[in-house]
Amino acid sequence: MKRRDFSVATASALAASAFLSPALAQARKPDEGTDYMALDKRAPVEAAAGKIEVVEFFWYSCPHCNAFESKLESWIKGVAKDVAVRRVPVAFRDSFVPEQRLFYCLEALGRIDDLHRKVFYAIHVEKLALNKEETITAWAEKQGLDKAKFAELYNSFGVSNKARRAAQLQDAYKVSGVPALGVAGRFYTDGQLAQNMDRALAVTDYLIAEHRKKP
Repeated sequence: MKRRDFSVATASALAASAFLSPALAQARKPDEGTDYMALDKRAPVEAAAGKIEVVEFFWYSCPHCNAFESKLESWIKGVAKDVAVRRVPVAFRDSFVPEQRLFYCLEALGRIDDLHRKVFYAIHVEKLALNKEETITAWAEKQGLDKAKFAELYNSFGVSNKARRAAQLQDAYKVSGVPALGVAGRFYTDGQLAQNMDRALAVTDYLIAEHRKKP
């Protein structure tokens, strides 16, 4: 769990504890204040009317987010048609912003599906430091993207605004670590609250059902 005040090394050391047995997921009914938090003020949502928005908060350099990605992708494939999932990169510090911009550049270019996982691979397997504009732009060029156009987009008002709104949403949900999940602008859970990210997904399923009962 990457906390606001943890180093990457500390987060890596805790990685094993974030993913425990899936059997725990059905152990008991999730409890407010223990397994998830209900927001005192609703966070904004972007999902269309009639859709239940689930937000995954992540950071590309977080080892837990890297480990969680395949689990999240599998979960997304099984969600109901009334659920809309979107990813939001966090910025606990200014040094996180370049990776936020990278995500929103890929989103704007319609390349999330084929390049999102490759960013995780570049950072966690190839050990590339994609935390500065120069290294990010160079990486993007190697993926076949036009370097000049990517650099222009990276510094554009649109990408800057999305990064700013992502930080605002992170604060609205009171995100304390990643990966974390927000539901319908009403609920928040993460691996610390739910005990592990497998159970956090089960808690999210529960919260989606609760929102359907009482939007």
